[in-house]
Amino acid sequence: MAHLDGSHHVTMSVGSAQEDVDFHVRTLGLRFIKRTVLFDGSTPIYHLYYSNAGGDPSAVLTTFPFRQAGLMGRRGTNQAREVLLAAPSGSLDYWSGRLTERGVEVADAEVLDRRRLLFRHPCGIEYALVGVDDDPRVGWTEGGVPAEYAIHGIHGIGVHVTNPENMVEFTTGSLAAKDLVEEGDRVALQVGSAARGGAVELVVNRTDDPGTWRYGEGTIHHFAWNAETLENQDELKFEIEGLGYTDISELKDRKYFKSVYVRSPGGALFELAVTHAEGGWTCDESPKELGSAFQLPEQFEDRRAELLDQLEPIDV
Repeated sequence: MAHLDGSHHVTMSVGSAQEDVDFHVRTLGLRFIKRTVLFDGSTPIYHLYYSNAGGDPSAVLTTFPFRQAGLMGRRGTNQAREVLLAAPSGSLDYWSGRLTERGVEVADAEVLDRRRLLFRHPCGIEYALVGVDDDPRVGWTEGGVPAEYAIHGIHGIGVHVTNPENMVEFTTGSLAAKDLVEEGDRVALQVGSAARGGAVELVVNRTDDPGTWRYGEGTIHHFAWNAETLENQDELKFEIEGLGYTDISELKDRKYFKSVYVRSPGGALFELAVTHAEGGWTCDESPKELGSAFQLPEQFEDRRAELLDQLEPIDV
């Protein structure tokens, strides 16, 4: 039976490249694992990747820095809005201090009977650090964060919707979500393993206007689920189309993983991703060298000098 093994990655449109690196590497202590470019369109845009120690599926955050191109997004309802990250449950006091010291405004909250810290990316995207127990994923410690506090990976995604019913139907029927819990204006479900970032939180939002779906600074573009194998991915696509959700793409090769994209009825763009069998992150760099060089897919290699000249320099 087709299935999803939790999350794979989350991709955002952010501001400047250096601002983004500073936030994810120097503030959150994540590992910088890849610098490449956006595959779609003709405008040169970086595609930057961050993760935990192992670059695990379910621990990868990727960004498109769009400030240089001048394209702005609008946060609103009917889109993914909240990046939920998993940190050790005893680490949140440490993180509150670390974020505050680095000029990040932090709010303490209890959501779904669990403590979390609320803060924002410099471009405005909403983040939450959720305290979790017994997470087997290993945080990155070479960024200055001790092992007992280091971020494990993704906890899940928060999607703002005008009404949650269609998204509950979609996630339970197409993504095999389970364990539905309601708290106030929030409906929480679980896709695959909790230890692999499978939380989906649907937030009822009838105040904001609909947010943008295109690329644009300050917005989440898509959230990717781990389909594990190409055979399973193909079966999932077949099942989702059979339920009537036909706004779904053909297979796209993203070099490090292969992807199918589906627009959910709540507006959020979801991806079914399979890490490339021929090496994944290490197909062009050794595990120790991840993120050290500017990597390009073959179709862009003859434009390397042009792209380097046009893109913002980054100090990692």
